[in-house]
Amino acid sequence: MSNAFVIGVDSSTTSCKAIAWDRQGRALAEGRASFQLSSPQIGWYEQDAESWWAGLAQALRDLGAQIDLARAEAMCITHQRETFVPVDRAGRPLRNAITWMDERSRPQLTEVERRIGKERLHHISGKPLSVTISMTKMLWLRQHEPDILQRAHKILDVHAFLVHRLTGCYRTSPACADPTGLIDMQAGTWSQAVLDACGLREDQLCELVPVGGEIGRVSAEAASATGLPAGLPLIAGLGDGQSAGLGANITTPNRAYLNLGTCIIGGFFSPTYLCNLAFRTMSAPLPGAYFLEHALKGGVFTISWFVERFAFDLRSLNLPLVAEEVLEAAAAKLPPGSDGLMLVPYWNNVMNPYWDPAATGITVGWTGAHGREHFYRAIMEGIAYEQRLAGDAVMKATGVRLDEYITMGGGSKSNLWCQIMADITQVPVVRSTTSEATCLGAGILAAAAAGWYADIPSAAAAMTSTGRRFDPRPEIAERYDRLYGEVYVHLFPAIQPYIDRLTELTRDE
Repeated sequence: MSNAFVIGVDSSTTSCKAIAWDRQGRALAEGRASFQLSSPQIGWYEQDAESWWAGLAQALRDLGAQIDLARAEAMCITHQRETFVPVDRAGRPLRNAITWMDERSRPQLTEVERRIGKERLHHISGKPLSVTISMTKMLWLRQHEPDILQRAHKILDVHAFLVHRLTGCYRTSPACADPTGLIDMQAGTWSQAVLDACGLREDQLCELVPVGGEIGRVSAEAASATGLPAGLPLIAGLGDGQSAGLGANITTPNRAYLNLGTCIIGGFFSPTYLCNLAFRTMSAPLPGAYFLEHALKGGVFTISWFVERFAFDLRSLNLPLVAEEVLEAAAAKLPPGSDGLMLVPYWNNVMNPYWDPAATGITVGWTGAHGREHFYRAIMEGIAYEQRLAGDAVMKATGVRLDEYITMGGGSKSNLWCQIMADITQVPVVRSTTSEATCLGAGILAAAAAGWYADIPSAAAAMTSTGRRFDPRPEIAERYDRLYGEVYVHLFPAIQPYIDRLTELTRDE
């Protein structure tokens, strides 16, 4: 059909988006629904998995109110990674899902190391031992809620949960499952050694379908709930970080993606399997290829936290600009370095390169001259310093020098932040023409599977484009280089033992 489209779905941490994409990667219509995240204890983050299905159904119905879903040729889902839920034989959740943000498994890290060894786990899964990977939380369940795992018919990632609701099949892709830490990355199969370490059986997991392959077809029951045509092909997807990489057309080693979202995710393409503490090794959408990914869990989340806690008055005023725009305009008038205020943005612990679950944020340099606009700019600068720390480490490990970062996500809309990022990393930052690159990545997989293009790289090249470019400014980059090299890189290592002890003394296990 000349007016055909594909559907990309992004089931993220707080919402579900369903977007109809045409052959040029243009969004024709969008449906959206939000859902809640709960925190029953400090460091615990859970979600009702039924809200994922309700959100998907609502987003698709909203999409169908704008465009004829009978014209869809395929659909693909991307999703929040590491989040999982145990279900019974009918696919009903046995408890709330435990999300990627959850930190309850810090005490289990020692046990995981004893059972399998952190180096061995890293080599098999591509993931350094941390509270982020799902398998540590599965071990927590084994120790604290053993009846749940004993009763669990399947343990499902978000992608697998929605695939089951749509098709009746318990299937997922290796790329959707690999963030759990349960996949042997080189073999592309479930790792028996890792399953043994967290007390799982392989029959409790899903059948694996290669990325870009047909994973099932929409059932009549699901069609009734969503408005989709029964029999619509559903295509095996990627986790949201990898999907954003595909949506930015990262299929060669000289470009990297930089998703300025709730969590900052960056990734380099690699044609070979590499393990290094500087990154997590994730499945790429091309056979035998990988994304070398770094993550900062306190990304736009940190900015939102600051606005909610310290600039709430700006939201109560009748202003033509939103609070973030007011703060950004004030921060843009400040010099590089925020007049001596510097921030290490470990608001949600730190993954690469320190892999320290006890880490917390640091702010130094306060004087009576500082206001909230200084703190706002320091957050942007701190996240950019962290991006340089991560990016330089990956480039050193791979021997590849980047030509550019392709950026997307809500934070990429900020001209100030994009320019700060370019100045500090000393790598040009190029804005994707869509802020929905994550969802577009799912659409690209659907388009390739529908036969619109010869292969996934061809689909990505045809459906993606870039916009404004931010080049490093030499004089400012030089100033930031001194701040980074002489101060920033030393801050956390210098006081890490005291940060860790503070966490130990003030948080209940």
